Amino acid sequence: MENLAIITVIRIGQSLHNPMYFFISVFSILEIMFVSVTVPKLLAILIAADNTISFTGCIAQMYFLNSLGVTECYLLLVMVFDRHQAINSPLHYPTVMTDTVCVVLALSPWIFGFSIILLPAITIAHLDFCGPNMIDHFFCDMAPLQSLGCSDIMVTSSSITTVAVMSVVLPFLIILGFYVCILKTVTKISSVDGKQKAFSTCTSHLIVASLFYGAAIIVYVKTKSSHYDKYLSFMYTTVTPTINPFIYTFRNRDVKKVFQNLITRAIRPIFV
Repeated sequence: MENLAIITVIRIGQSLHNPMYFFISVFSILEIMFVSVTVPKLLAILIAADNTISFTGCIAQMYFLNSLGVTECYLLLVMVFDRHQAINSPLHYPTVMTDTVCVVLALSPWIFGFSIILLPAITIAHLDFCGPNMIDHFFCDMAPLQSLGCSDIMVTSSSITTVAVMSVVLPFLIILGFYVCILKTVTKISSVDGKQKAFSTCTSHLIVASLFYGAAIIVYVKTKSSHYDKYLSFMYTTVTPTINPFIYTFRNRDVKKVFQNLITRAIRPIFV
C-alpha cells in the first residue's frame, strides 16, 4: 500500500514528472514484487504453520527472489547515476536524461537480473538431493539449497560466487565511485544552502543503498551458508522494503506537498 501510494502520487503530481521520481516509481514496483516472493510464504509459516514447499515452488522462489534482488542492486546504481548527472552536469542533464534514456536505464536492470540468475538456478536445480530436506531458512535461497545437495557442488559454488561479485560487489563499488564524484562536486559549492540542497537529493538513496547492500554483501559474497544468514535476509527482504517508502517520501518535501494537495482535494467536497 505504501508503494502503491508513491506510484499514484508520482503519476498524478505533474511536478514529480522528472527522471528522479520516475526511477523511484519503478523502484516501488520492484519492491512490491520483491516482498511478494517471500512474505506470503513467511506468513503461511507463522500463521498456518505451513512449513512445506514443493521442489518446483522452491526453485521458482529462489529464482525470482534473486533475480529481483539483482534488479534492485542495479536499479540503485541507475538511480545514483541519475543523481550524479543532475549534480555534476546540471546544464546537460535535460538533454542527457531524456525519456528514452530513462526507459532504457529502467529496463536494463530487469533484463540483466533475470538473465544472470539463470545459470546458478539451473545448476542448483540439477543437484542431487538425498536428504535431509529441511532448509534452515524462511525462504528458498541459493546457499541453503546448495548445502542440502549431496553431489559435486564445485560448479554451483563457482557460479554463485561469480554472480554474487557481478551482481552485488560490482554495482556497490560503482555506486561508491559515483558518490565520491558527487561529494567532490558538493564540496566545491560555495554556499551552505547550495551544498545542503545538492546533497539532500542523495541522502535518501544513500540510506536505502547502505541498508540493502550491507546485508546482501554479507549473505551472498560467501557461498557457505550460515545460521545467521536468515536474520540478515529478513532485514533486506522484509524490514528494508517496509521502511524504504518512508525514507523516499516522508523526507521529501516535493512528494509531501503533492500528497497534501491530493488529500485536500479529496476531502474538500465533504466540507462544502
